[in-house]
Amino acid sequence: MTELDNGALMERLALAEKAARTGGALALKWFNQRERLVIETKKDLQDVVSIADREVEQHIDDLIRTQFANDGFLGEETGLQTGTSGFTWVVDPIDGTSPFLNGMQNWCVSVAVLYAGEPVIGVIYAPCFDECYIAASGKGATLNGVTLKVDPARTLQNHVVGFGANSYVTPKEVGELLSAVLEAGGNFIRIGSGALMLAWVAAGRVVGYFEPYMHAWDCLAGYCLVKEAGGWYLPFNTEGDRITKGAKVLAVAPGAEEELKRIAGVE
Repeated sequence: MTELDNGALMERLALAEKAARTGGALALKWFNQRERLVIETKKDLQDVVSIADREVEQHIDDLIRTQFANDGFLGEETGLQTGTSGFTWVVDPIDGTSPFLNGMQNWCVSVAVLYAGEPVIGVIYAPCFDECYIAASGKGATLNGVTLKVDPARTLQNHVVGFGANSYVTPKEVGELLSAVLEAGGNFIRIGSGALMLAWVAAGRVVGYFEPYMHAWDCLAGYCLVKEAGGWYLPFNTEGDRITKGAKVLAVAPGAEEELKRIAGVE
């Protein structure tokens, strides 16, 4: 694989922001008329989807195809389309579908770009808050144009941890993990959107985020943001079709890194 070209990176960064913002505007229209949506279930009754998710993902895919037809694409609703350019877009059209459908504002559009399997672009747009988190490899991370840097003085004990779980994780495991956080002197919050909480790690709103099982489209944009803001993340397996499989996700600021790694069972 050739070295990442700065021009190619910046062109895709501009498109990633456009895709997240325009996709977010489309999602917001549906949010404001969500009573018209037909809700379908996927894996279980908590795993839901609607035409809003599909329309936003198709809109973003169309934008990418128009400008970068040879790039790969992985969307939560449409699956993996391989490319030949070395770049792969990873998109969650509405992360936090349950909050979205229930009238809560904590949902977002997540757009990541990988190069040689590494997240080199991350854009997360939360339309209800009009907050756009943007990062690119070596370029830093920003929120609405303001530079983001994690605070090394924030720890598990003097801040709060983001946590997520789903039906892939047993209730017993969830209880044990949360007990470990509390026993260490920490506290936790869950908002129903893992992507947005990863952006909050970069913004310093939570000191870390942990989820025992999460998909690539939920985490890779947030991972880029956390890295560029000075945090650490647990690598995700992006090799071949393994990128479609879920995995343990952890991202954390330096002051809580060792303790959260221990709690999450990460070496």
